[in-house]
Amino acid sequence: MKGVENTWKSEGSEKEKNGLRTWSVKIGAVPISTRNKRNPYNPLPNDLHLPWSLATLRAGKHVLTEKPLVLNAAEAQELADAAQDTGRVLLEAFAYRFHPHISRLRQLVQGGELGEVRSVRAAFGFMLDNPDDFRWEADKGGGALFDVGTYTVNLVRLLLGEPTAAIARARWTDGGVDVGFSGVLEYPGVLAGVDCAFDWAEPAPQRLTLLGTRGTLDMNGVFHSNTHSPVTFTVTDAAGAREEEFPPFNAYAAMVEHFQQVVLGEEAAQFPPEDSVRHARVLDALFASARTGMRVEVGVEVR
Repeated sequence: MKGVENTWKSEGSEKEKNGLRTWSVKIGAVPISTRNKRNPYNPLPNDLHLPWSLATLRAGKHVLTEKPLVLNAAEAQELADAAQDTGRVLLEAFAYRFHPHISRLRQLVQGGELGEVRSVRAAFGFMLDNPDDFRWEADKGGGALFDVGTYTVNLVRLLLGEPTAAIARARWTDGGVDVGFSGVLEYPGVLAGVDCAFDWAEPAPQRLTLLGTRGTLDMNGVFHSNTHSPVTFTVTDAAGAREEEFPPFNAYAAMVEHFQQVVLGEEAAQFPPEDSVRHARVLDALFASARTGMRVEVGVEVR
């Protein structure tokens, strides 16, 4: 969408309406609005996603909410139910999903160009060296899995669908925040590894490896929301290695435009709230496994 950039700024003022403290957010110079009706973007710390997005929906507004949508599947279901009850649009802001290279990756996997996929490895990490960042606080929904690991889980789900079980381990701070997290998601005939951390060397790795019966694929930079230079991945098969290149693209702008079109009723939601509920169930299983040391079936509560 012309004029939309991958930055956001608060307009500054807060207003009270119907008991809801409201705010407005701009993406670059363009507010998230639809025919002069502004709809909020919720970029608040993770523990504030549920109360603010829930209040926004109940106030009759559509809402684009930063990932992770909420902190567990029960909260995700509560928000999904509110969106259903109010008839408002709720979208979890995974901008990377709107990149053309993601569509091509899905086509490669689901079209069988790599044969039957047997192994997936997705990794996303960086060096979080600000000790005052809320992501170091457990009660605010901090931790590597919620911040960057959620991307790896989301991509695996885009490519393979819903896993049956999870096995995970974490490196915890004294405050109970996962500074590093690694897990395996189980599928029939496939194992998908997800890795993330707050203490990996820069430049931040964003890697994907797919291993199939007919070929392999390797990519770095898979999760960028706004690329300023071309991105590539490499496919290797019996014919040799080849690269596929994708020009610079602002996926954040594409996501916002899709959100607007869904609000207007001009497009069907590509990622309805029910997708976020399923995603949260997988995160729940990973956390439960890391905390108990057990293999956890997705959707099964561990006490």
